[in-house]
Amino acid sequence: MIGGNITAVLQKCIYSINEIGEPIEDYAESISLFGFLDLSSGDSHYTNFNAKVQESTHIFVCDYKDLKGYKADNSRLIVNGEVYDVTLIDDPMNLHQHLEIYLQYKGAQDERTV
Repeated sequence: MIGGNITAVLQKCIYSINEIGEPIEDYAESISLFGFLDLSSGDSHYTNFNAKVQESTHIFVCDYKDLKGYKADNSRLIVNGEVYDVTLIDDPMNLHQHLEIYLQYKGAQDERTV
């Protein structure tokens, strides 16, 4: 069991089209995750093999949870009002023991998107 000191909210983007045909992003579904958030140093040996890890600024490590439908392309993580885009969701060696969610910091959450 990983445990943790932070509760994060993983949100899934639902795309829709407005009246004039523009795409609208709305984050409706969410899952609470309890784990640890850490800065990504960028000098890990993984960065040579995986560009998504290299783009990441932070990593969130938590106990395994089935995240069907949640992918890097349609998810973001909210931690203490700060928004992080998900760059990669990794279940190391597919053991279903823990998740490593690689993130890119985007800034403070806009109150209108809550």
